[in-house]
Amino acid sequence: MPWFKKAKKPKPVLAERPRRTVPEGLWVKCEACKEVVYSKDLEEQAKICPHCGYHFRIDAHERIRLLLDDEFHELFTEVSPVDALAFKDFKSYKERLKTYQRKLRTKDAVFILAGRIEGIPVVLGVMNYHFMGGSMGSVVGEKITLAAEEAVHRHVPLVVVSASGGARMQEGVLSLMQMAKISAALARLRAQRLPYISILTDPTTGGVTASYAMLGDVNMAEPGALIGFAGPRVIEQTIRQSLPEGFQRSEFLLEKGFLDVVVRRTEMKATVARCLRHLYA
Repeated sequence: MPWFKKAKKPKPVLAERPRRTVPEGLWVKCEACKEVVYSKDLEEQAKICPHCGYHFRIDAHERIRLLLDDEFHELFTEVSPVDALAFKDFKSYKERLKTYQRKLRTKDAVFILAGRIEGIPVVLGVMNYHFMGGSMGSVVGEKITLAAEEAVHRHVPLVVVSASGGARMQEGVLSLMQMAKISAALARLRAQRLPYISILTDPTTGGVTASYAMLGDVNMAEPGALIGFAGPRVIEQTIRQSLPEGFQRSEFLLEKGFLDVVVRRTEMKATVARCLRHLYA
């Protein structure tokens, strides 16, 4: 005989009510202050956290929209990468290129455009970090070199926005050669007394930092951007010392004299235009 006996019959299971689901991507958590931000508000503020001012990464198309006036056109769209070394790791370099090109609908990691910034004619280069980490291969080197030469031809300033993990390993020494090639083109630009403004964004590292990103007549960066050559972990292991707080961030580099100014994203266009009015008369 059981010790306990159910006096009441169990209630019938009700049909499941439709659950309310929050659409994916409606809210974004800030990587710095950990506050949750409404996505639409973030978009309206150029992807800057309203709580702490943290600058989220943005893609090349958003960058172009924030910097250039309404009318502009893209240059050198015919330049395409090739797999000169027949490089292969988990998959071939040729397959990787096709995957990124199909996904992003662009041939490589930089856009070159002719347009105006507050009415001032410029040639603008914007690196696309979403394409293989914005790595600098032969196409990036060729297009930025062509951009400098186009600026000389048009007799207008050159502005380049960098966002890169460095040289592209799949192209070996061909990618490293781009550092010297671009630097030579920038020297020809300077010989014509035409200004070159370099904008460093998060992240700008490796061979890009070691060449054209740091060769501007004015080097400016966004707040909190990671800027350096080797990563902090590699440096700590090499020198066997702990690095100071904020090392390789734009504010640290400004303090040490590697940058001229750190500019909030919403003020970047006006700041670039102000510099060009002083340098390009």
